[in-house]
Amino acid sequence: MTTIGTRRLTGSLLILVPLAFTACFTLLQIQFEYPDILRQPTADVLAKFQAGGSGLVAVWYVLTLTAVLFIPVVVLLHHVLAGQDASLTLRVATVFGIVAGLAQTLGFLRWPFLVPHLAATYLAPEADAAQRAAAAIAFDAFHRYAGMAVGEHLGYLSTSAWTFLVALLMLRAPLFGRWLGVSGMVLALGVATGLLEPAGVPAVGAINAISYLAWALWLVIVGAVLLLRRPDAAPAKQALTAAR
Repeated sequence: MTTIGTRRLTGSLLILVPLAFTACFTLLQIQFEYPDILRQPTADVLAKFQAGGSGLVAVWYVLTLTAVLFIPVVVLLHHVLAGQDASLTLRVATVFGIVAGLAQTLGFLRWPFLVPHLAATYLAPEADAAQRAAAAIAFDAFHRYAGMAVGEHLGYLSTSAWTFLVALLMLRAPLFGRWLGVSGMVLALGVATGLLEPAGVPAVGAINAISYLAWALWLVIVGAVLLLRRPDAAPAKQALTAAR
């Protein structure tokens, strides 16, 4: 693929994937009270999930696909940035980005595949106390490991690291400009606040959620820059300024 083709594909995915993520996140807030529902008792979570029906399962599946698609976004952006700055920092950032996509995928996968079965088992009219207890234990175990440890903690850590390092590279990449770099670094710190939630630090959950939505918008802007800005525009402008 040509350099222009890579830029166009990268820019398109940087717009489409975050928009799909934001749409799913918004639908989950409306239909499932996400992410606040995750801190509710297991019985309430499973009841709310089953009430959402197949439509809620479909939203979770599409959200999982956005996490999968984040991996090629990271790889493609690596190729674009390599033309601006082929440094070790970029390689490390790409590793964190791939880990972020995998972590989010593994965290989300339980919702369209495992949780429907556990909810049906827990809420079945003929289920006895032992069956409900087993379903609740399985849900709690996956919630804490796949959800809190892998999807959230590892996801927050790797996403914030990728964003911070990529934004750092953008500071000295003429194609993007300092404002994208600085804003990306700030958002990376906002996403990283989610790491403090297990320690009981107040307000970090809300900061993390808001930062993620703003981060999605930041990705869209980065994608728009790739699609709309000519690769030689910034260097030419700098040369003109220097000549004066």
